[in-house]
Amino acid sequence: MTKPEAARYRTTNWTSYNDALRRRGSLLIWLDKDMVWLAPKTGRNGRPPVFSDAAVQFCLMVKVLFGLPLRQTTGMVASILSMAGLDWPVPDFSTLSRRQKTIEVQITQRRAPGPLNLLVDSTGIKFLGDGEWLARKHGTHRRRQYRKVHLAMDTATGDICAVEFTSSDKGDSPVLPDLLDQIPPNETIGTVTGDGAFDTRRCHTAILERGGTAIIPIRKNGRRWREDCSAAKARNEILRATQRLGRTIWKRWTGYHARSRVEAKMRCLKAFGERIASRDPDRQTAEIHIRIALMNRFNALGTAEIERVA
Repeated sequence: MTKPEAARYRTTNWTSYNDALRRRGSLLIWLDKDMVWLAPKTGRNGRPPVFSDAAVQFCLMVKVLFGLPLRQTTGMVASILSMAGLDWPVPDFSTLSRRQKTIEVQITQRRAPGPLNLLVDSTGIKFLGDGEWLARKHGTHRRRQYRKVHLAMDTATGDICAVEFTSSDKGDSPVLPDLLDQIPPNETIGTVTGDGAFDTRRCHTAILERGGTAIIPIRKNGRRWREDCSAAKARNEILRATQRLGRTIWKRWTGYHARSRVEAKMRCLKAFGERIASRDPDRQTAEIHIRIALMNRFNALGTAEIERVA
């Protein structure tokens, strides 16, 4: 049997995409001159904060984007403000460290018309232990520690719509309802695509409660469920379709292979660093949210539009 030829694709918006890639290297695209830099007075007892959350988030974005320690971050932020002609004070490193633990990172995302089609997956990210080269060369000298990042991505825009940061022993299926809860109730969910780890009653029920359709392959040892609820009936429909068409044809028919896009997004997440610098769980969460905000901002500048030609 001859092997089928690989599909070929081409990018249709090279001019705008090339311009977007150039703008990603600009320092001033992260700075909004109209932002509220100093915190407004709250009128409550105690010393009020000097810098707004937007100012702290901007500094932390510079830190994550360039992989800088906190003291070097303050120096770069001062240089960026000077380049922009702004006479704004810069938070010191202790202020950034303290505020990183409590800041609520604002993640902007675009919204395309029509139902929201989500791709969900998770990946582990290291925060303690030997590097990969040292582990291969000499073996691990101490236990490496990981945490898990769970993402839900919009297929239309490529933006991350929901993110959960959990311990490494947390499975994928228990986190899916929390990801869907981050989607506003007025948003219509069309499909939710995930791998076989989401083939559970909890996941199918959560997707149906939001009015969505699950595109989740049945596990290889999966059996028919007792149809005592709507989630079991929907899952058994997938099982019957898989048995009738075969797993390969079912995945192509449902568009399951689009899930590779969220796996590529995981690689973008780790492009900021294979490990996270923070040790405190709250600061780690803020660092991951900062990475997501940067990724969505890159997408907003422009992405490649690709079509299949053969």
